[in-house]
Amino acid sequence: MGWEPKRTLAECDDILCAPGMPHEMETRLVDGRVQRVYKNLWPTLRSFWLWAACEYSDKTYIVFGDERVTYHDIFHRSLRAAGMFRGRYGICKGDRVGICARNLPDYLVAFWACHILGAVSVLVNAWLPAEPLVHCVSHTGCKLLLLDSERADRIVPAVSSSKWESMELWESVMRASASSGDDLLVAGPDILPEDNALVIFTSGTTGLPKGVLSTQRQFLTNLRNATAAAARAALRRGDDVPAPPPGPQRGLLVSVPFFHVTGLTSLSMLATSAGMKIVLVRKWDPAEAARLIRAENVRIAGGVPSMVADLVDRAGLQLDTLLFGGAAAPQVLPARAKVVFPHTVLSQAYGMTETNSIAVGIAGEDYVARPTSVGLPCPVNDALVMRNDAAVRPGEIGEIWLRGPDIMKGYWGDEVATAKTITADGWIRTGDLGCADEEGFLYVHDRIKDMIIRGGENIASVMVEDALYHDERIAEVAAVGVPDEKLGELVAVIVSTKPAFHGLVREAELFALAREKLPYFAVPVMILIQDTPFELTPSAKIIKAPLRKLAAQEWERRKAEARAAARL
Repeated sequence: MGWEPKRTLAECDDILCAPGMPHEMETRLVDGRVQRVYKNLWPTLRSFWLWAACEYSDKTYIVFGDERVTYHDIFHRSLRAAGMFRGRYGICKGDRVGICARNLPDYLVAFWACHILGAVSVLVNAWLPAEPLVHCVSHTGCKLLLLDSERADRIVPAVSSSKWESMELWESVMRASASSGDDLLVAGPDILPEDNALVIFTSGTTGLPKGVLSTQRQFLTNLRNATAAAARAALRRGDDVPAPPPGPQRGLLVSVPFFHVTGLTSLSMLATSAGMKIVLVRKWDPAEAARLIRAENVRIAGGVPSMVADLVDRAGLQLDTLLFGGAAAPQVLPARAKVVFPHTVLSQAYGMTETNSIAVGIAGEDYVARPTSVGLPCPVNDALVMRNDAAVRPGEIGEIWLRGPDIMKGYWGDEVATAKTITADGWIRTGDLGCADEEGFLYVHDRIKDMIIRGGENIASVMVEDALYHDERIAEVAAVGVPDEKLGELVAVIVSTKPAFHGLVREAELFALAREKLPYFAVPVMILIQDTPFELTPSAKIIKAPLRKLAAQEWERRKAEARAAARL
């Protein structure tokens, strides 16, 4: 393994979950099932926000361009907005309020206003075209819809004949509202941990987005899960559970949209719970991100592997924690990151929208020693690796199943899809293939739908992609299957190059690397090289559908050329 931990995993969890600690657990009957839950967790988003706003009142909460606002400012704006929601639009506990905008300070004002009232915030993907955007809002029965100007321009033609026949300006309505919302602090709604809290949508890459409904407890569980891996890492080194360091206020860089669990559930809520400032990036720009990290004392940053790689390319940044998540990290990336950030804790997280972000995590020396692992289940979570509805032995590959109090309540209005995804006893089928080692560390091999099957041989696209990421000139890699009459599928790869190497990478060089790193059956038959970046989801994951189409078309073209040449 390369290092000797000072404590066993069991010893670490005994300390981490000891009485009085943030991760202390208790057993409760939740939704008809006995579950481990965090004992010292805020019961509702309302109570969490009231606590944070009081605890960190004078600290900066959000930095967005030249705008800087404190916890106090956002709290009173959210309180006033809650009064306006209730007085003007009749919003009360359980009503759905849609929010569809890019990351702005007023996004969090609206979000917290919903939860002061006990309303259900419906966070709609702001990059959707008009038709699926309207579907998300209509499907969830939103009573009120909040849009930024870009989304308003997009949605007006699609809803002109519906119940949303007119729009009002946020600033004008806020100014006209007579309610300060102060009375909501005295006589607030009666909200319980198992009440509905919010809806966040899946990416919808294979159809219309599905609304993931979560309760107060399910959402808030991630506040503890998000810190479990780093705490375990400190204990494994022989240290105590880390306390917030003294000194100037720290920043946390948020470059992922609020309508995604990484941007909201993990990063923004982690910052809120720790009194950090949320430093917003309008869009991912590595140079701007590096500038903000230096200027705003950002100590936690990261994102999907491509973002981490961009930060690794910029030496000299001082970070406490570098986060990997959202997609599988190339095997070589943690080692590169450790060279550039020798004193930074590297942390990998695994989860999905349906698990309210993090259910599994790893950090510190354990991660450096196991760069392909996504870690251990969080204290309240369980994991199984299943094949044909039976658990497999360590090292054997199957589908990863997860269980815990963070698993969604279900897909909004879709009992059939919910039943296909969650078993009767609460296990969620992730759709990811992987395995676990003898100590319980999980390894994700691939999405089931991304597995390439060549002549009966299962080839994980991640394995092929990892091999080509060894070439540091490569920015992105996508391995896909192309049809073959004899073997069913063959491996093809598309890569995009870093700007400094546009036009300088040759297919023959990458073939040589693939033959060196991969078994013969996984070596691609074709490698396409492009200078343009890949199309990404809002959470910065590679969208493979257009790349599969591109690869299939190019493979057919090459085969046709070969047939024509053979006839000559």
